[in-house]
Amino acid sequence: MTSHTLPAYRLTAALVALLALTSVGLDTYEALMRHPERSLGEEIWRRLRYFTILTNLLVVLGFAAAALTGKMRATTGAALTLWIGIVAIVYHTLLFEEHTGLRWWTDHGMHTIVPIAVALWWVAYAPKFGLRMRQAAYWLAFPSLYVVYVLLRGAADGVYPYFFLDPVKSGWGGLGLWVLALGAGFWLGGVLVIWLAGRMATQRITL
Repeated sequence: MTSHTLPAYRLTAALVALLALTSVGLDTYEALMRHPERSLGEEIWRRLRYFTILTNLLVVLGFAAAALTGKMRATTGAALTLWIGIVAIVYHTLLFEEHTGLRWWTDHGMHTIVPIAVALWWVAYAPKFGLRMRQAAYWLAFPSLYVVYVLLRGAADGVYPYFFLDPVKSGWGGLGLWVLALGAGFWLGGVLVIWLAGRMATQRITL
């Protein structure tokens, strides 16, 4: 990245962070409109059980930091791209529901628009040198910790955010199979991101 691209780098990173933050904020607002009996604190705590929300918040933090500092580590950009990309894929293949009004916009903001924006920014600006295939395994840490967190919360209050992480609906055996399948998907996605980064980095050197 040259000094000529730095303003665009920081501005677009700020826009991605703002987009993710706005999507999460409007989603919380819309939920409160449907459930006025809940307090803001209760709704925030409720929504923090969703992988979508947590990942969008990581995007906010990562891209806000990039906007402020003018840099993002190659592994950070790749990991955020992977995780938010899996959010989009799982939503559109397993969890999609038809909504209208503000809920349609917030759903597609978090599950479609933000993932596309992150991917485009990653292609255009993120550093891609130094990534190694073993990092695809390291990036499993976040979704693995999330599974533990969801199961502990569910054991405490009986609420699970997704059918495939609900031992009541899927059974423990089914839940285990889902975790293995999703873990494989995250790992393969990480391998793909690293391979793409290597290809793009090589092309830039050649050009």
